[in-house]
Amino acid sequence: MAFADHFSQQAADYTRYRPHYPPELFDYLASLCPQREWALDVASGNGQAAVALGDHFEQVIGCEPSLAQLRNAQQPHTIDYLCSTAEQLPFTDNTFDLISVAQAAHWFDHARFNHEATRLLKPGGILAIWGYGLFSISPAIDALINDYYANTLNGYWPEERHWIKKAYAGLPFPFPLIDTPAFHIQAEWTLPEVIGYLATWSATQRYIADHNINPLIELEGQLSQHWGEATQTRAVYWPIHLLAGYKP
Repeated sequence: MAFADHFSQQAADYTRYRPHYPPELFDYLASLCPQREWALDVASGNGQAAVALGDHFEQVIGCEPSLAQLRNAQQPHTIDYLCSTAEQLPFTDNTFDLISVAQAAHWFDHARFNHEATRLLKPGGILAIWGYGLFSISPAIDALINDYYANTLNGYWPEERHWIKKAYAGLPFPFPLIDTPAFHIQAEWTLPEVIGYLATWSATQRYIADHNINPLIELEGQLSQHWGEATQTRAVYWPIHLLAGYKP
């Protein structure tokens, strides 16, 4: 089954502009695992989560269906990458201590992926799925970003994006959920970095392809009225929506 590829076109920018998850998230996930031999990061993208897991597990494999993403993935010696979809993973049963999915589970065929996760995890192993939605900077800037998201890009978001809007509430998950702490992402970004991040949105790219106009040019002008110097950094904040559970 072909996967819905929303990011290969902007793979290099995805690597450059996507925010980094907090180390505390990976410390916590590792603390849940009875063993720390093998971790699998599914839909690994640029390898950001896989690399962070490499600090906690003896071996990490990142699976990603987009060759363009894999060409831009981070390449530390502890990480192996493999081109594979989430719904058909080429590993033997009961192999992994942790399976992670960062900002990607909303794209999956959930029944097929959950079958694979159940098959591949060791008993007592952890499945951890997380994502993040809109960021926050300041009331005035947030209002402009929210308008861009909801109105300018209306009709350009893939249907699966509704899971992000729901903070993954009700996302099909194969195991009983455990009560997890709250985590968030924080970055210090300039205005050009915010615009670069917005350009990685699949809906932005679909809008540009449809209209042959980059809507971020107008938005950048609007944001600049509230930003100050473009090189000035501001704190950018994303809440993380985390689902985690043990395989019985």
